[in-house]
Amino acid sequence: MCTSQLALLQVLFLLVPEGVWSQPSSSPSGAVPTPSDVGPGSPGGTLQTSSEGSETPWPVPGISTVGPTVVTPSAPGNGTVDLFPVLPICVCDLTPGTCDINCCCDKDCYLLHPRTVFSFCLPGSVRSSSWVCVDNSLIFRSNSPFPSRVFMDSSGIRQFCVHVNDSKLNYFQKLQKVNATHFEALATEFGGGSFTSTFQTQSPPPHYRAGDPILTYFPTWSVISLLRQPAGVGAWGLCAENNPAGFLESKTTTCARFFKNLTSSCTLDPALNAASYYNFTVLKVPKGMTDPQNLKFQVPVTLVSEADPPFLSGNTCQNVVSQVIYEIETNGTFGIQKVSVSFGQTNLTVKPGSSLEQHFIIRFRAFQQSIATSFTRPRSGNPGYLVGKPLLAITGDLSHPMTLLQSRGDGICSVKRHEVQFGVNAVSGCKLRLKRVACSHLQQETYEALHGKTSPELVAIFGNADPARKSEWTRILSSNCSVSAMHCTSCCVIPVSLEIQVLWAYIGLQSNPQAHVSGARFLYRYQSIKDSQQIIDVSLTTVVTFVDITQKPEPPRGQARIDWKLPFDFFFPFKVAFSRGVDSQKGSASPILILCLLVLGVLKLETR
Repeated sequence: MCTSQLALLQVLFLLVPEGVWSQPSSSPSGAVPTPSDVGPGSPGGTLQTSSEGSETPWPVPGISTVGPTVVTPSAPGNGTVDLFPVLPICVCDLTPGTCDINCCCDKDCYLLHPRTVFSFCLPGSVRSSSWVCVDNSLIFRSNSPFPSRVFMDSSGIRQFCVHVNDSKLNYFQKLQKVNATHFEALATEFGGGSFTSTFQTQSPPPHYRAGDPILTYFPTWSVISLLRQPAGVGAWGLCAENNPAGFLESKTTTCARFFKNLTSSCTLDPALNAASYYNFTVLKVPKGMTDPQNLKFQVPVTLVSEADPPFLSGNTCQNVVSQVIYEIETNGTFGIQKVSVSFGQTNLTVKPGSSLEQHFIIRFRAFQQSIATSFTRPRSGNPGYLVGKPLLAITGDLSHPMTLLQSRGDGICSVKRHEVQFGVNAVSGCKLRLKRVACSHLQQETYEALHGKTSPELVAIFGNADPARKSEWTRILSSNCSVSAMHCTSCCVIPVSLEIQVLWAYIGLQSNPQAHVSGARFLYRYQSIKDSQQIIDVSLTTVVTFVDITQKPEPPRGQARIDWKLPFDFFFPFKVAFSRGVDSQKGSASPILILCLLVLGVLKLETR
């Protein structure tokens, strides 16, 4: 009987109206967050989420999941960036003394508002904050002392977000030192565009933006065109004439030209004549195309040194352009201020199937910037590596990008080599023709073909490593033929394949991670050739594999604490009963019994 009554009381206890367990929220639904919503630890400034076009120091993108989500905000809007944002280090400043495109913290750009010139700001070039968010319906009241906000995501769902303030959650775990003993174990555990121009003539913008084609004007024909930078296409690298040069995009292209009749092409082909590369003016800003004859919009191309026109002398075509170098000085939204050009020239022998390799270089620098600083080798990161940038290595005291095999059009190994790009797995191959010599010489020749004339000894840990500081470099583990040679009496064992394995990881703040190399090794595979062969064609292969061994911090494991809340008049019946006095309640223990049963019911609910 007692047991059934207790169960009945527990059921009644669970059916208490909702108001018994919760209190109404102090913020009505749909209210726009105000500065008062921020906890005492919030940084200065206001955060608007409903006003269109308002400045948002900590914007939070749309969130569609209910569980906790770490959100990284986007960069501030136009007009909020200081001349030089206060950052500990500018991670995208890769070229000393030169403006790096879309790097909004690069002091060499000398831009008051970088977003007016750049299409976006690279990650790490502006300050950012991280938030942890859950669905707002799961939160009744926040007693957190940390900054918090209620945001509306792109789906119209309200999200409750708290500003991350736990330093342990912001850093990656410290990695163990990588050596030859457990290199294999870590590698096994963690392994695992358009060619059309975007230029629009309908409404020219007031100034150039990064990547925009550069306008030119030919006064002789009153024609507006684009500054071209021919580039190689196809297996033979033939010159594509219509490749436009991009504003602020300093780069080098190489292409090849083949001539059926060099005798006539020598003087008639404009690509061989230096005059065709400076017989125009450059428009200072795109809006100059509305009035191209106005001299205030024109920037003449200055010739650095005299370049004679090509001419045919006997069986030789002389003064043929082999290299074109443009130096362009810019001044932010004021556009192009100065353009100069220099040439390299060579002589070609007239014969069937004559060919020419041309190099086109365009360099941009800030107006009145020192020329010496613009020729410094770019970094591959600052400090952490950026994906696609060259993987740096050291041979002796010389720093250089690590390289891979490159083949010519006929498949034979070329003298030129591909650069190893950080984070990009790659494979390349070619055929190497060997003449019969001593076995040691064959081995040396194939080794040089696989890794270059000089074998890399060290690899840079970070993208801004200084060759003079050996602590910023780590030694490359490798195995050579003396270790893995096969036993053979009448043959020669040579390496035919090189696999470059790179272990890397993110370190530092999760909101601004920095990629660094933990270790690298060379793995060679070998093949035996017979001594009787005089001329040998050997197929060589190089493979690059990047393995991410990043270890993120463990998530917080704290359990939610239940905070029971009851209405202020919950014990009113008991107060009334006991206020009548002890005499009037003699022989009646029902109020005490009911109170005890209710307490037992609550305790039983908590233990489930």
